[in-house]
Amino acid sequence: MKAPGFWYKGGVLSHLLAPLSPLWIKAGQRRQTAVTPYRAAVPVVCIGNLVAGGAGKTPVALSVADYLDGAAFLSRGYGGELAGPVQVDPKTHDYRMVGDEPLLLAESAPCWVAKNRRAGARAAIAGGARALVMDDGFQNASLIKDLSLLVVDGPVGFGNGRCIPAGPLREPVEQGLARADAVVIVGEDRTGIARKVGSLPVLFATLEPEIESLTLKGEKVVAFAGIGRPEKFFDTLEGLGAVIVGGYGFPDHHPYHPTEVSELIAEAERQEAALITTTKDYVRLPPHLRSQVGVLRVSVTWADEAALQRVLDPVLQRLIPPGT
Repeated sequence: MKAPGFWYKGGVLSHLLAPLSPLWIKAGQRRQTAVTPYRAAVPVVCIGNLVAGGAGKTPVALSVADYLDGAAFLSRGYGGELAGPVQVDPKTHDYRMVGDEPLLLAESAPCWVAKNRRAGARAAIAGGARALVMDDGFQNASLIKDLSLLVVDGPVGFGNGRCIPAGPLREPVEQGLARADAVVIVGEDRTGIARKVGSLPVLFATLEPEIESLTLKGEKVVAFAGIGRPEKFFDTLEGLGAVIVGGYGFPDHHPYHPTEVSELIAEAERQEAALITTTKDYVRLPPHLRSQVGVLRVSVTWADEAALQRVLDPVLQRLIPPGT
């Protein structure tokens, strides 16, 4: 889904929906207590968030996995048809089978998709994983997490502070922070998140475009994105100096129809502009049209890498040396 504007600005609709939020909260609490958590044989690191929609979890998961030798990703495969557990193969799987994020993760390290996280963990470990990095799953209690990092989109924080459907929160902030080990603020902290998390370690990070993206300065672009908050993508492009002559937001995980993409290509041609999207959207484009769409690739840069190392140190100490 595409995040409603009132989730971040408040308003009458948010107020009217507020009485329904306790029902969502209670349902989540029941899910948390209805399972017996499973202790995996290797360390489990969860990269999660407290809001529905994108906060930068996948780039953070990719970066964290780089620090963990022998790590594999574990994902629910949101939107994918396969229940798993199955190891993602970008050559034979597409987003309809395993979801869009697992395809991106599998380019960096082995990625396993499983609706049942316990079964997925066992399959990944049997496949040689020495650590598991969960992309999302903070609200899933079926696996014991050795380390939970909460990712927060700095410019918007926790939105209007209300739970679904009145706001973007999956659970109350205090409840989520109580299970977290550290908070990762991606981008400028415009809502004072660092002051709201108590004694938890706070890591600051930015999403930096990869070098080939720097040529966008002064270029006209038609941009589109099907992520939780498309405005975040548009802001990034403008920060690179691109001139957005058309910006289109679609629901998160939107499956693009060839007609939609063809219309976007035609507009870019009329505007004499480049057509550009995100890496997550790119894998959901019809294959025969991908060559006509540019992609902005980003990666995480940490403000204090030593602070990240300190947070990861308990997990690093548990890693089993290869061959033992």
